[in-house]
Amino acid sequence: MEKAPSFILATEFYPPDSSTTATYLGAIANAIALDVKTIILSGTPGSSMLSATGKGTPEVIEIANWRPPKHALARRLVANTMLAIRLSWAVYRRARPGDVVMSVTSPFTLPYAITFAARLRGARTALLIYDLYPEALVAAGVTRQTSLVARALRLANGWLFRSLNAIFVIGRDVPPLLLRYPRVRADNIHFVPNWTLLPIGFRAPDAENRLRQDHPSRFLAGLCGNLGFTHAPRTVFEAARLLRHEKNIHFILSGWGVGWAELKTLQASENLENVTLLDPVPAEQLAEFLAAADAWIIPYRRNVAGVSIPSRLYNFLAVGRAVIVGTEANSEAGLAVAEEDIGWVVPPEDPAKLAQAVREAAADRRATLERGRLAAVAALKYSEQASTLRYREIVRRLREDGGAN
Repeated sequence: MEKAPSFILATEFYPPDSSTTATYLGAIANAIALDVKTIILSGTPGSSMLSATGKGTPEVIEIANWRPPKHALARRLVANTMLAIRLSWAVYRRARPGDVVMSVTSPFTLPYAITFAARLRGARTALLIYDLYPEALVAAGVTRQTSLVARALRLANGWLFRSLNAIFVIGRDVPPLLLRYPRVRADNIHFVPNWTLLPIGFRAPDAENRLRQDHPSRFLAGLCGNLGFTHAPRTVFEAARLLRHEKNIHFILSGWGVGWAELKTLQASENLENVTLLDPVPAEQLAEFLAAADAWIIPYRRNVAGVSIPSRLYNFLAVGRAVIVGTEANSEAGLAVAEEDIGWVVPPEDPAKLAQAVREAAADRRATLERGRLAAVAALKYSEQASTLRYREIVRRLREDGGAN
């Protein structure tokens, strides 16, 4: 008797990894498992402990993975390549014609190996794009548009994007970049946004919030999260410098990553009185932390439209806070903020314009509060149920009709 098709997800990050990528993938896999046998090939230590215990839950197969520190770029490249080879072999061993095999763009070596192995087995292929290469590397200043690395990645992408039956993107700014590649079909590209990971509901500013106690009456502008290569936290610090004489405005900065190290170095040198650096809070305290600020800032580098993930935006919306985003107007974050009238969109890496937006937000706190209320309403559009249902529908369609090449 012929077995029913399966869904196979190959990924480095999966619960119990605490990253947002792992959290989203876990939810997507659990949703798809309601419809079809789901197998997770995971590079996260301890993930096999989550393996299926009953019908409608994913089976998790843990793949050995070496994880050097993030700053050890050469070793990470070797480790990522080794993981891609191991995961692709696992796909080749398990995939069958009719299966749907999905990978993600982290690490960047993974999609090429997984798609190649799946096609060798006659399976249908899907890719969830979180980071687009080489564009992310170019935006981060790691390489140039005309470099050998960038040209090689574009050549590989041309084959990859044509080979996929479905491409999931989390921003409306991604498809124009994909459609630059020859023979990539627009109807193979599916926009499915990420969703808030916090309960949705407007939280009124509270002077009793423990994070506001040192600055109970000041306007608090916040920055938090993973400050990676596509972000420009220095822009926020420079805006704070420009506003250092505005006694009613204070900046609370928190996070991790290369940008966080830069902020600590800047503050150690400048010691701005209107800046407070805070360690990241535990997940269970995140909603309280986000509710402490009057507005949140997301500072991107130039030319990251279609490249950087706007996931943190949804948590800011969930707690009902206005957002000031430094980015191109056509980026997903820029589009969402402008369409919903929930904040300000300013040019990226422009401290003066960012400072002006913060000053405007502080000058009319009633209007800023109203933008926060609208943000909480807008957050209802970004629900886990709506997004995972979309993934289920597209995977079901791939299983039924084989997609389109």
